Amino acid sequence: MKLQFPFIQLPIRFDAAALAAEVASVDEAEWIAHPQGFHGNSALPLIALNGDADNEGLEGPMRPTPLLERLPYMRQALAALGAVLGRTRLMRLSGHAEVSPHVDQAYYWVERLRVHVPIATRPTVRFHCGDAVVHMAAGECWIFDTWRMHKVVNGAEDSRIHLVVDTVGGDGFWEMVARGRPHDARAEGWNAPLLPPDASAQPVLACESFNLPGVMSPWEARTHIAFLLAEAKPHPNLTLMQQASMHFLHRWQALWAQHGDAASARTLYEPVLAEYRGAIRRYAQDIPLHNSLSLAAPLETIVVRAGLSNGVASMRPVTRTRSRAEQPGSDKEFRRPVFIVSAPRSGSTLLFETLARAANVFTIGDESHRLIEGIDALNPALTGFASNRLDAATATPAVSTALRARFRAELVDRDGGPPYGLPLRLLEKTPKNALRIAFLARVFPESEFVFLYRNVRETLASMIEAWQSGRFRTYPQLPGWPGPPWSLLLVPGWRDLAGRSLPEIVAAQWDATLRCMLDDLAALPPARVHVARYDALLADPSGEIARLCVALDFVWDRPLDAGLPLSRYTLSKPQADKWRKHEAAIQSVLPGLAGTIARIDAALIGRS
Repeated sequence: MKLQFPFIQLPIRFDAAALAAEVASVDEAEWIAHPQGFHGNSALPLIALNGDADNEGLEGPMRPTPLLERLPYMRQALAALGAVLGRTRLMRLSGHAEVSPHVDQAYYWVERLRVHVPIATRPTVRFHCGDAVVHMAAGECWIFDTWRMHKVVNGAEDSRIHLVVDTVGGDGFWEMVARGRPHDARAEGWNAPLLPPDASAQPVLACESFNLPGVMSPWEARTHIAFLLAEAKPHPNLTLMQQASMHFLHRWQALWAQHGDAASARTLYEPVLAEYRGAIRRYAQDIPLHNSLSLAAPLETIVVRAGLSNGVASMRPVTRTRSRAEQPGSDKEFRRPVFIVSAPRSGSTLLFETLARAANVFTIGDESHRLIEGIDALNPALTGFASNRLDAATATPAVSTALRARFRAELVDRDGGPPYGLPLRLLEKTPKNALRIAFLARVFPESEFVFLYRNVRETLASMIEAWQSGRFRTYPQLPGWPGPPWSLLLVPGWRDLAGRSLPEIVAAQWDATLRCMLDDLAALPPARVHVARYDALLADPSGEIARLCVALDFVWDRPLDAGLPLSRYTLSKPQADKWRKHEAAIQSVLPGLAGTIARIDAALIGRS
């Protein structure tokens, strides 16, 4: 939540020694490592989704965990805040560890304050927020402006432990905020009374039960959008984004007036959100906010992603890593990075955009053409336009180091926030990567690959439409190519396709891609290859995503509807028989693909 001041100390103190004694009574095995595996970060959940300490979810009823029942003074302290309590944890930062600069920009934190009560600390622990820096002393109670860029540096040898509470407030709480002391205000005459432990206390905790709308009301959407637009710095695109926002709000208001938050109307709201997401990606990416974010990220997380939701608990419990021990692995930067690979137009964007909602996943937010081909040795224009094929030999130490640094510099979490620790779980999807599996496996030693397969007839039909649409022209002036303008990935042997019909070009493009993929995947250990089917993803999104998250060790903590929204690159809504529009052309080229289709069938059976 945005505040008037970077830090405000509340007029209440707690017995830090009594809190520390309760913390010391907890077995070390109950501490849970950070979901992203950030070094030095661990937590003890006290209030969590449905009271499940292993669930990091933010959508649904928050309830005390069994651990909190064993900590009576901790309960007393929480009750004394006079607030409706959301997710609450003890957060530990080991000696000389840091929480890197970031902004809390997810929907959950828009209207929630974050309360910090230091329990174990040293004067060398410094909390930065905007331009302000404070040391929060043990037992004090603070809130801070989570909308400003903030970080924590533990300069001590000992671990820092804070009680951290997310809350929308309450009558008693807001009364304390009104009497709070800004960090830079003189303390003379200001008092923060001590709340002593009371063994006879029977505190009753008020916990939140509703924290996400099924369908966001137009009034709430208008409030969020107005706030974010007001936070933007002057930019040529700002007027366009304001106009697109007004258009979105008008359409949303009209639907709401007719249907309200009825679940049956979700299919009517979805295309309106999709259109607004497109406007955000066209206009808002380069518009800066005063807190150093771009306008696009919070519009996406606060309005678009939260615009439609089940408003219920996640589809399955989140499994988190307990204890401070790191998972085995030799790569200290990228732990088990995941690359989705498939033939063009096989639904990889849909799968990517869905898996990118996992809690422990980082992406660059889009496809990696610029990152990869921005390295001279990987740029087709500088290597004679041989193809998009990259083999293991191309992954020289210099190229590997440069590419890893490029990815690391642009990774963000699902809410658009930067990473603040290593190693990271990278998720990446770029169609050309189907021809780069051996290369990527060398650059990222722990990499795993999700082979997404879509029925060949449907894929060929979608590829034909992609060429015809003109929206996927990757090399419109390809030297030595007579036309039509080259679309989709550039496969080995493309020069031999000159003069062929479009269905023949597309079939050869599909065939070359799949053969390269199958060869490269077969050379990898089976544990590094996972198979997903496009038809299964459409038929049972929750089941298929749950299966993949278990296999990939992705932390899923959000509801997933029975149906998935259209991906950003969809040309027309998927239909089982849509390919029949091109049936004659497809049937004519299928016999030449029989060998590759047989290899795919064997791979699907062997690695499903």
